[in-house]
Amino acid sequence: MVTLAASEELPGCGTQINFKMKKIGILTSGGDCGGLNAAVRSIFFRAKNTYGMEVLGIQDGTVGLMQRPVAFLPLDYQTFSGSLLRQGGTFLGTTNKGNPFKFPMPDGSYKDRTQDIIDGYHELGLEGLIVIGGDGSMSILTEIAKRGNLNIVAIPKTIDNDVGATESSIGFNTAVSVATQALDNLQSTAASHNRTMILEVMGRDAGHIAINAGIAGGADVILIPEINYSINGIVNKLTEMKNRGIVHSLMVVAEAVKTENGKTYEIEFADGQKRLGGIGTYLSEEIMKKTDVECRVTSLGHVQRGAPPTPRDRILASAFGVYAVDLLANNKFDRMVAWKDRKVVDVAISEGISTYKVVDRTDPLIETALALGVYVGDID
Repeated sequence: MVTLAASEELPGCGTQINFKMKKIGILTSGGDCGGLNAAVRSIFFRAKNTYGMEVLGIQDGTVGLMQRPVAFLPLDYQTFSGSLLRQGGTFLGTTNKGNPFKFPMPDGSYKDRTQDIIDGYHELGLEGLIVIGGDGSMSILTEIAKRGNLNIVAIPKTIDNDVGATESSIGFNTAVSVATQALDNLQSTAASHNRTMILEVMGRDAGHIAINAGIAGGADVILIPEINYSINGIVNKLTEMKNRGIVHSLMVVAEAVKTENGKTYEIEFADGQKRLGGIGTYLSEEIMKKTDVECRVTSLGHVQRGAPPTPRDRILASAFGVYAVDLLANNKFDRMVAWKDRKVVDVAISEGISTYKVVDRTDPLIETALALGVYVGDID
């Protein structure tokens, strides 16, 4: 075990380290993404090698803490001896269904399960818990921590990159990479058949994946929820390209883009849940009504979540994991790690989730797209 003097400062935190904490837990919550396993691996190595902590991996997010016995995996060096670093998803499991404050029960009723989570934390003898999740997960766990006197630190992960306090979240770069690769693949088939290929990507109400992948993949039209567009505007762009002798094109549209009359497209599943999706088909139909352009639609869906993490996401996750353990070891709780100005910092979780980060009209990437001749909406 690496030992440090009691007066030695925590890198990046500027406060003193103590070695009282002996057992911590990790859970992944919300939708999966590339880089989660890298974060768990980093947490284990930092906690074990530097502080001699015992590390438990909670299975299936907060659901694991609700179960009796609590569902967890004791983590050791053998756990990470294989290819976990390179795998997408989370080997611990996760959940994005069921609010613990109103959790669906088998008999159809709803129950507040927060005390079960609190009891699970204490039954395991945890002295700290690192939560890897998005804004929703962090909000829920922060409230539970207050009720049950839990020591938590949060790591932001979301392919949407919409957590305002960090420039980048785990999973975003991988999602952009997958979408860019899809555009690269669609380019050749678009050219072969003189078609317009429409790629629908995730992102919820933020257009970060669409604008980044669209520029990287050479899209001619990029539509995001933050900027209004018109079908005529799209048609004018395609007509302009045709007049230049270019009869194939690429479009990227974020899943939360609305129709011209403000309708949000959603797909309803058998369990009654609704998911964003379908705007690509709408655009295809409207374009073909007004032109002789042949369109095809590809919706990437969960391919963006399950892909092997990019090197950038592995590095970011590793840096976040190290810093998160240092925060716990230093008794700095209710903090979220963040990436700012090429370094890891920490902010209060409440601050971290208070701002929903969208693509602003003045974003440099919007200006870049416009300079490249991309139609990004009806901008004056």
